[in-house]
Amino acid sequence: MISIPLNGLWSMKQAEDSAWIEASVPGTVYSDLLRAGRMEDPYYRDNQDQALALSAFDYVYVREFEVTDEVMRCDLVVLRCEGLDTLAEVIVNGHKVALTDNMHRTYEFNVRDLLKEGANRIQVILYSPTRYVEQKNNETPLWGVVDAVAGFPHLRKGHSMFGWDWGAQLPDAGIWRNISIQAYEGARFEDVHIRQTHVHERVNLQVNIETQTWTDENIRAELTVMDPQGMTVMINHSDMGSREQSAVQFDVDIVNPQLWWPNGYGGQPLYTVKVRLMQGERELDQKQYRIGLRTLGVKREPDEWGEGFAIEVNGIAIFAQGANYIPEDHILARYSVQRTERLIQDCVLANFNCIRVWGGGIYPSDEFYDLCDKYGLVVWQDFMFGCAIYEMNEAFADTIRHEVIDNVKRIRHHASLGLWCGNNEMEWGWADWEIPKTPQLRTDYIKQFEILLADLVKQHDPQRFYWPSSPSSGGHFDRPNDENRGDVHYWEVWHSLKPFTEYRKFHFRFCSEFGFQSFPSIKTVETFTEPEDRNIFSYVMEKHQKNGAANGKILYYLSENFQYPKDFASMLYASQILQAEAIKYGVEHWRRHRGRCMGSIYWQLNDCWPVASWSSLDYYGRWKALHYFAKRFYAPVLLSACEEGTRVELHVTNETMEPVSGRIQWRLRDYDGRVHREDTVEAAVEALQSGLFATLDFSDELTLEETKRQTYLEFSFWIDDREVSSGTVLFTKAKHFAFAAPGITWDAQESEGEYIVNLQSQTFAKYIGLELVEADCIFDDNYFDLSPGVVKQVRVAFDRMSEKLTLQQFKEQLRVLSLYDLS
Repeated sequence: MISIPLNGLWSMKQAEDSAWIEASVPGTVYSDLLRAGRMEDPYYRDNQDQALALSAFDYVYVREFEVTDEVMRCDLVVLRCEGLDTLAEVIVNGHKVALTDNMHRTYEFNVRDLLKEGANRIQVILYSPTRYVEQKNNETPLWGVVDAVAGFPHLRKGHSMFGWDWGAQLPDAGIWRNISIQAYEGARFEDVHIRQTHVHERVNLQVNIETQTWTDENIRAELTVMDPQGMTVMINHSDMGSREQSAVQFDVDIVNPQLWWPNGYGGQPLYTVKVRLMQGERELDQKQYRIGLRTLGVKREPDEWGEGFAIEVNGIAIFAQGANYIPEDHILARYSVQRTERLIQDCVLANFNCIRVWGGGIYPSDEFYDLCDKYGLVVWQDFMFGCAIYEMNEAFADTIRHEVIDNVKRIRHHASLGLWCGNNEMEWGWADWEIPKTPQLRTDYIKQFEILLADLVKQHDPQRFYWPSSPSSGGHFDRPNDENRGDVHYWEVWHSLKPFTEYRKFHFRFCSEFGFQSFPSIKTVETFTEPEDRNIFSYVMEKHQKNGAANGKILYYLSENFQYPKDFASMLYASQILQAEAIKYGVEHWRRHRGRCMGSIYWQLNDCWPVASWSSLDYYGRWKALHYFAKRFYAPVLLSACEEGTRVELHVTNETMEPVSGRIQWRLRDYDGRVHREDTVEAAVEALQSGLFATLDFSDELTLEETKRQTYLEFSFWIDDREVSSGTVLFTKAKHFAFAAPGITWDAQESEGEYIVNLQSQTFAKYIGLELVEADCIFDDNYFDLSPGVVKQVRVAFDRMSEKLTLQQFKEQLRVLSLYDLS
């Protein structure tokens, strides 16, 4: 096989213009215009409106490339386009090759007869997506979420590029993934499908190979399997014959296999499978895969509450802990492997074992799944359909069939891929939402998600679980948000202004969406505002808030819990604390009921631009309070409290493969440190279990409202001499608690590649937040509570800092605040 990369330098222009500018491929229209100074930063203030206007134009990309005589002699020469976004006319040497309409597909076009030896020219015309959807929607209106450009369901383009309730309307376009000429002589791989069967201490790999062949000479397929240490497990080969199309299956037995596990349950060893097509000693084609040996599916069995729903790995039902992943940037050219790896690493640091790829964006790159394999995140993979109605005409059915096959074949070998899901929220929409509905469109839904997609997954990835929608109880519009079956999206906390304690009324089997908004950090806000914009109800701040009256909702919850903040920066801080507490209430409750509930995937992990949203990591990757809370409420061993009035239950949840035993220490204290009562309780918890170990009643001590406002409970769980989990409980709303000036003191020192900050407080301090004024870093703990007389150590590794600071610089930049400083 001969490859001619077409990535790199191209020329581009607006179709009606005469002036060309330099363009970079892979890339996008917006990124090229920005680089050339032809558009303003769409993330700054309200520039998003001008950027949207630029999407109404067509754009032309051109470049020349060289073709050798060797390529011209090949049997098959294709133009391989791994990402054309979206309405693209492809022209080679003046000949129209294709008109594409689906950014999610991989296209291959036979161009052998259009090429010539020497210089060749390729041209790609990108037609306006906004003009297209407007025209189609005028002809046939299709419902979609109101925050997006009307008509977006007509185009197989990442839906959220048209806008969402956390994203701007920035439908960029471009040659956004690799493009190349691929030439083959003799034969090439048509398909390679790896399956595995586990029996006792043995795994059998079935490697199915299909080829396309143009020669009468004998072709040989060669298979090499290497273990995670790089040692060869097997080399085998088989004659393919000389037929036009042929297939062969290799069977490989691996004894004493090294199993792949999600983060927290074991290691992530990866085997290498390499296949080659040989003609004598000449290699015609080759492919290589990294796989993990494991069983992975969804366990659904009747039980006393209804029907369970649990991700099961190697026979072990795990409690799924994670968040929903959305596109990383509105401008796809800004993606990078380094940026994605940092995001995945941040998930692991916060004790995730699962991540849901939400169905309103794009299918992630190969590198995304490589990283999930490497770090142990089980991927809940939606197909890219969400919050919209689709018309199953012949053309639409054809393009989504190819889209599904392309992506299933591309992704299916990954160890991390846990399940395929048909769509986001559309079964729920058909069942319960006030959206336009007709019998034909309802039938189209069934055809698309319960027949076509299900059949394609069964055909091309039969070992993978398929789920028709999220949320769902199994399909057929049968109570898709049922508490006792399937997965649930729960939004009463936030959208309906229910209190955080509302989560405790429900014991969902698997909660795959629930969330609460906050603002990003002041450093992030400063990137898109001017000083006069820094009010949450300003025009610019509301342009960076896409969820309607959401800023008012934050203010409502603020009024319920905290005193009014003294300034803008304090308002941002307060919003993040509210968000973190809200999600903590849900997660800790469901973890306490492990077995009945088996998953909490909060909305959402990341942002695609600087915005107020439900994310725990903002656009620049800065950790909000929620991500620090997640590190604690997703800890493998968790001590959590369930309080009601003056009564408190203390539970230990063990999400590890080994039993744990230790001691619970608790103290009922005044804000100034005086201890009213204290005790120690022994606690032993079996692997993958949760238990109640203390029921405390403080009605005698907390008879007066004044006493409740001055008293709190602190609790911690210790294994040997190591504190593994801790927390506090207030007996009144935080806004009414009698906080006194904490007088926090701190010092910092350097030690072996990290800075260590030691903090103390004179009175009870809640939500102590540490931040650097200019640089960014990740503290090993943050937004924690601190009792008087306790020394708290917080560490910052140098490799988790955006820049290396001297100790003096670090001290000068460090700021420490607590809830007391809010007002």
